[in-house]
Amino acid sequence: MAIHTVDLLYYLDGLLTPGQFKDYAPNGLQVEGKLTVSHLVAGVTASQALVDAAIECKGDALLVHHGYFWRNESSPLVGIKKNRIKALLAHDINLIAYHLPLDCHGQLGNNAQLGQLMGWRSDAHMQSSGITGLGLCATLQQPCSGSEIQQQLSHMLGREALHIDAPGAVIKRIGWCTGGAQGMIEQAVELGLDAYVSGEISESTVHIARENGIHYFAAGHHATERYGAKALAAHLQQELDITCEFVDIDSPA
Repeated sequence: MAIHTVDLLYYLDGLLTPGQFKDYAPNGLQVEGKLTVSHLVAGVTASQALVDAAIECKGDALLVHHGYFWRNESSPLVGIKKNRIKALLAHDINLIAYHLPLDCHGQLGNNAQLGQLMGWRSDAHMQSSGITGLGLCATLQQPCSGSEIQQQLSHMLGREALHIDAPGAVIKRIGWCTGGAQGMIEQAVELGLDAYVSGEISESTVHIARENGIHYFAAGHHATERYGAKALAAHLQQELDITCEFVDIDSPA
């Protein structure tokens, strides 16, 4: 089966509601390709490796969380940007990207999917820059130590999670926001959470965690955000009857 590209975009916009977000990059179609899509490749970041994988798979569209044309990004099409876009255009592949909308979707989003993977049933939202749902909170079914959560994250995500310990503090309430949301740790403190999980860590994150007695886990930007694009691809295959596959280009970041 195939779907017109414009109909695919209409469906995605209806599902992910990008108009509700003031984002850091354009959501939706970023590079125009074929007029119809029968084979969609999904991944986290539109790196050269993922573009090459889409070409090898003979994909008509590449759907990602991290696309191009970020705010404050240099505009000239030179270097790696030229190479990536040249490859997409040469093979007539549509590049479709959804950033914050894919973070926040209540079922398919990165945060929802991470919670589902870890068995954390969200019961409250966190917010950033006025965006509700960018982070989630849950009460654990069984209180855990920081080392137990660190081991669970490392096992489920397939990479070692960094743990800033709050010695003696049992974890009952936990919050999380995938990717580079370490700055939301202060909101986690204000909400009275025992632990907060994101993908990255800054130097200041360490001191905020230690001085407030909250566990912090940096579990990897890529590792925490691979599940939204994967879930979205599976959803599109089921609902639109097109071939969709997720390609994971591993990253240690």
